[in-house]
Amino acid sequence: MKVLQWNQLDPAGRASALARPQSSQSDELRQGVAAIIQRVREGGDEALAALTEELDRAPAKTLKIDPSELVAAEEALDESLRTALLDAVSRIRAFHSACMRRDASVATAVGVVCERIARPIQTVGLYVPAGSAPLPSTTLMLGVPAGLAGCANVVLCSPPNDQGDVDPTVLAAASLVGVKQAYCVGGAQAVAAMAYGTDTVPKCDKIFGPGNAWVTEAKTQVSLDPAGAAIDMPAGPSEVMVVVEDAGNAEFAAADLLAQAEHGPDSQAILVAFSEQHARRVVDQVERQLQDLPRKDIARQAISNSRAIVVSDREQALEVVNTYAAEHLILQLKDARDFLGGVTAAGSVFLGDWTPESVGDYCSGTNHVLPTYGYARAHSGVSVDSFQTQMTVQELTPRGLATLADTTTRLAEVEGLEAHARAVSLRMSYLKRNGRV
Repeated sequence: MKVLQWNQLDPAGRASALARPQSSQSDELRQGVAAIIQRVREGGDEALAALTEELDRAPAKTLKIDPSELVAAEEALDESLRTALLDAVSRIRAFHSACMRRDASVATAVGVVCERIARPIQTVGLYVPAGSAPLPSTTLMLGVPAGLAGCANVVLCSPPNDQGDVDPTVLAAASLVGVKQAYCVGGAQAVAAMAYGTDTVPKCDKIFGPGNAWVTEAKTQVSLDPAGAAIDMPAGPSEVMVVVEDAGNAEFAAADLLAQAEHGPDSQAILVAFSEQHARRVVDQVERQLQDLPRKDIARQAISNSRAIVVSDREQALEVVNTYAAEHLILQLKDARDFLGGVTAAGSVFLGDWTPESVGDYCSGTNHVLPTYGYARAHSGVSVDSFQTQMTVQELTPRGLATLADTTTRLAEVEGLEAHARAVSLRMSYLKRNGRV
């Protein structure tokens, strides 16, 4: 993990210091994903079975998981794990419920009422990765807001294990949040199935969830096709930035960096420190803690894509923070709340010594499906809003129309849209003839 002095870097050096690992958006990847999508569109369920055997190296068992299997998986849970999952669900539901956008109605003039109302997206697809580690927590993070939004059809896809089955904890988590439609299929082929539909997998209006480069590329491709599906957000590999002051606990900071690094070899962990001495203390701790991590080989590869940046003051630290726009931002500072006031771009922020990123991943209540790769500058994490559309409504009385008539027709005339103006003027003529205005 390199230690870099921000003041000694020119603009190109600073850009390089904050560069993510090289994106896997190669022509080979794009073409490979496009080929998988086409196979699924043409071959449907048969193509999904073949791709499961080819790409997942797993037997293609029944594609659709019977709802009774979800219930059975929930009933088979170890009691301590069941308690932990239910505790997480209650906190996620409490937070997301409180953040739901309420319908609004405003009288913008006498006789003119404008409204904004929410409607659930009817069919949504939830992608829950497995890979080197199944993620039942992602099931909770997606299933809870989908339920709160009122989506009529919630479709979950997750890759098979070596035996050709979805991880039972993922199925149990699905049952706990009310998901009844689950399918044993993963990768780009799962995204294609949800985007276009097969005889078994329903076509979805919008697809949610993280995944590897193949899943991410598949989501991008189907979102660009009018016949495909919308997606939650652009995404890349997982990442964290930890800002730590000299009095900060180096052991804590190192643990937070490694908690993100163990996600995958292309994850990135960036340390921002105010002295080289403390930066090296944290880097030393990273090396010590790596030694006995079960996923140390994965974490070590991620750490090779990571670095420590030494800044001279709070202003420089904010410059680094807002330029990078981290998925996860940990502020291990005594004045973390004050520092937060200057943060303009981050997916989720963790304040102080006692708020590790791990709690956000599982059970604090916020969502862990977040924008990565710098997309936090313009995108937000998943919420109930993500599973809804917002419609505006307006209703006018005759008096209200009379109030808006001159403004509407004048602006329509300026734009050369006579039919727009006439839609108003004809009504006004009718009202005048009948003594209504």
